[in-house]
Amino acid sequence: MKHLVLGLVAILMMTAAHAEPTATGDLGLVIERAKGSVLLVDQSDRAALARIEGLGDLSHASLVYSPDQRFAYVFGRDGGLTKVDIVTRQIANRVVQSGNAIGGAISDDGTLVAVSNYEPGGVRVFDADTLDLVADIPTGGKTIGLVDAPGRRFVFTMWDSGETWIADFTAGKPEITKITDMGKNPYDALITANGRTYITGLFGEDGLTALDLWGDRQEPIRVLPGYGRGQEEMPVYKMPHLEGWALTGREFVLPAVGHHEILWIDADTLVETGRTQTHGQPVFAMARPDGRQVWVNFAHPLNDTIQVIDSVSKKVIHEFKPGPAVLHMEFTPRGHEVWISVRDANKVMIYDTQSFEKLREIDADSPSGIFFTARAHRTGL
Repeated sequence: MKHLVLGLVAILMMTAAHAEPTATGDLGLVIERAKGSVLLVDQSDRAALARIEGLGDLSHASLVYSPDQRFAYVFGRDGGLTKVDIVTRQIANRVVQSGNAIGGAISDDGTLVAVSNYEPGGVRVFDADTLDLVADIPTGGKTIGLVDAPGRRFVFTMWDSGETWIADFTAGKPEITKITDMGKNPYDALITANGRTYITGLFGEDGLTALDLWGDRQEPIRVLPGYGRGQEEMPVYKMPHLEGWALTGREFVLPAVGHHEILWIDADTLVETGRTQTHGQPVFAMARPDGRQVWVNFAHPLNDTIQVIDSVSKKVIHEFKPGPAVLHMEFTPRGHEVWISVRDANKVMIYDTQSFEKLREIDADSPSGIFFTARAHRTGL
């Protein structure tokens, strides 16, 4: 019997040794907003691998990855926080933590997941392993622009009060720093890859507001105040996403609110360096990873079009129409391809970023956000 048991153990060990490992670095998830599901995709094969269902309301959803790229934390509009295991291709855990959520972030050490909420407002922070509640931070209103910052910190802003808070979890219990006078009705925010500059876009007034998180004291810095002054105001069909900002060399590229243009800003001085007129109101202005190109999509009713802008000349060099309702773009980590969700065609379309040739289409049910696992190693994503 002893020899039989040892033999079985040896066989199992040999089988495990020869089992094909699962690599996650080439994978990604596509939000299927109408079905409450995510589609697991492979970049190199340009193929869908599996559909994972049961994630609730994904009509406005985003996600972040664990440092090992195995788990995705999906933030649903219904307040659901879902932990997805992309190796086993199933839901690992799920909690409904509020009535209406608007995105989230994961701490730099991968141990905490934070969610910002419209209803009841505030930020709730969870253990990344168990999804147990770690902290509940009420803010008294709608909370937007939640990002991770170095040093186990989260930064977020309030729509109603125009305040930005920094929650520092270094000591376990959060220490809160409050910065007032960020501007009227901040609607979204971004943080630079080095974790230094936090920028909020303002809906209630023209311009943006920045914070230098490396400073001894965080004081609001006004950026492009009144940039639309003297221009005819337009109805805003869809708020642009500052998560879709671009950094090209030494310049930020940001979508303008209510105008058919993108804005170029010196990353060191935060002074305007140029504007590029665009096909419509930009939603995402995203830089190819090398920074040489900026790809822009647009709000309804002009959302069938993408323009590609050269970051040296600041001119449009290519324009094409992938199909109805282009919602999101995601570059492969080195930028040789871009994946584009075309919601009303029920397709994800893949293009070569040098030749602009379409390489493949993948069927997806009302696709929106596309998230590759390389995001696990980038601040603010």
